[in-house]
Amino acid sequence: MARAHALPERALQFPRDFGAHPDLRTEWWYITGFAAAGGRDFGYQLTFFRTRIDGTQGLQSAFAARQLVFAHAALTDVQGRRLWHDQRIAREGFGVARAGSADTSVRLRDWELTRAADGRYTARLPGPDFSLDLRFAPTQPMLLQGQAGLSRKGPSPDQASYYYSEPQLAASGTVTLQGRRFAVQGKGWLDHEWSEALLHPDAVGWDWIGMNLDDGSALTAFQLRRKNGSPLWDGGSFRSPGGSTYIASPGETQFRPQRRWTSPLSGATYPVEWMVRTPADFYTVRALVDGQELDSRASTGAIYWEGLSELVDSNGRRVGRGYLEMTGYAQRLRL
Repeated sequence: MARAHALPERALQFPRDFGAHPDLRTEWWYITGFAAAGGRDFGYQLTFFRTRIDGTQGLQSAFAARQLVFAHAALTDVQGRRLWHDQRIAREGFGVARAGSADTSVRLRDWELTRAADGRYTARLPGPDFSLDLRFAPTQPMLLQGQAGLSRKGPSPDQASYYYSEPQLAASGTVTLQGRRFAVQGKGWLDHEWSEALLHPDAVGWDWIGMNLDDGSALTAFQLRRKNGSPLWDGGSFRSPGGSTYIASPGETQFRPQRRWTSPLSGATYPVEWMVRTPADFYTVRALVDGQELDSRASTGAIYWEGLSELVDSNGRRVGRGYLEMTGYAQRLRL
């Protein structure tokens, strides 16, 4: 199979595009959210990555690692002020790892994320310290990011991804933490992206938010950063409670750090509170727990910050919750 290069504009086709795209180099399915059980609050993150290994595509051996599958899982215990995380990696095949092409069906050993014909997702990620067994039901239409699903990630047209989101998912299921089971309910957010060349050579990482607002709105905002911290590219979207969607143009989104936290593990310093200017409003994004750094050097090789955060509007009202992701602070991100 020939290697793909620049991404053309095209109409995404579903359910096919819910599935894997092995002709492109990198892809991920990503669900984050907030869940509660009585007086206990949790944030959760689960991500399945697929990576194409170009150098092995011509090999005939069944043992050749043509595609690698990685997975990350994390649970934030808000009251306990602690992040728990786990990771997996394997080559595709031999019944160990699989990323199906017909619809969302990703599995890595005993971890899996699948989508049913009615649009509901099931995620099962057991582990020794914590486990996630969650269901996600769509409550809104899919949100195509960028230009009808083609999302620019830099000044060059080939720095782009195909990208859609499913915000405001109704989440329910079970969270198990150190042997204690919690029946939880809350909201989730799904992103699915696939690309050939995502990062500009000058980009070291990105800052991103995906926020479910209490009134049913959905906010996405991101920036790509240079080594000196200056923005290289930015973008995002806002879906109103009525369903109309505004896609931000470059220059309309701005991240301004307000408060920082330094990781005792990596020594990296992260802005854990931001002022984010968007076409919808000026928002404050505030981490609910500072220490939500993930060390994934045993799988993807990156150290990054990914955590449950609250969204406060320009009037000082808390209007939503979601996830803040920050990469490239401990080391340059490589995809």
